Amino acid sequence: MKDKETLLGIRRGIEKESLRALPGGGLALTPHREALGAALTHPHITTDYSESQLELITGVHAGVDAVLTELTEIHQAVYRALGDERLWVGSMPCGLPADETIPIGRYGSSNVGRAKSVYRMGLGQRYGRRMQTISGIHYNWSLPGVSTEGYFGAIRNFRRDGWLLLYLFGASPALCDSFVAGREHGLQRLSGHTLYLPHATSLRMGRLGYQSDAQASIAVTYNCLESYAASLQQAL
Repeated sequence: MKDKETLLGIRRGIEKESLRALPGGGLALTPHREALGAALTHPHITTDYSESQLELITGVHAGVDAVLTELTEIHQAVYRALGDERLWVGSMPCGLPADETIPIGRYGSSNVGRAKSVYRMGLGQRYGRRMQTISGIHYNWSLPGVSTEGYFGAIRNFRRDGWLLLYLFGASPALCDSFVAGREHGLQRLSGHTLYLPHATSLRMGRLGYQSDAQASIAVTYNCLESYAASLQQAL
């Protein structure tokens, strides 16, 4: 009975990233719309890496229907302000301009706002701006009464079965050729500007996607809080 009550007590929230795209499929290079509020302080509508990359954030909800309803309402508010622009629905980005012309998020002249922009400049230098335009959904959840050890157990289970979750839910088998322009990629042309690989499942999580050789070399342990913290300290 206790396990049932714990599962029924899940609290969840969603953070959804989407690029703003033009009707022709190219990245919208316009600033964050004033009608959407300030990206630095708005609790539900902000930007992620790029000025063109919206992030929609729900509150915390006990029920699935409630969180999806709020996400729908945020979408509706955004679309009323976008004019002829669209939200790109795919994880892999729409048509992109040259890497250095992808706009990073701008958050004003305050110290906090400038720090956020400088941080994004650093990400662009290390990994390239194109990779940062890959979008996704963060599903945040918590369980009542679960200990730290219980959460680490859940993390280990997730990592063990993560390949299956990507296979079932991580479909991104194709991408726009602008994403890999000037890079060795080994992809095949499907049609027009679309590249793919036969039997590819998740290019997003493959070597062309959101990966970091530096992070991959870090041996993070998830046995307990102490070993987890120690492995991060060693990485630093």
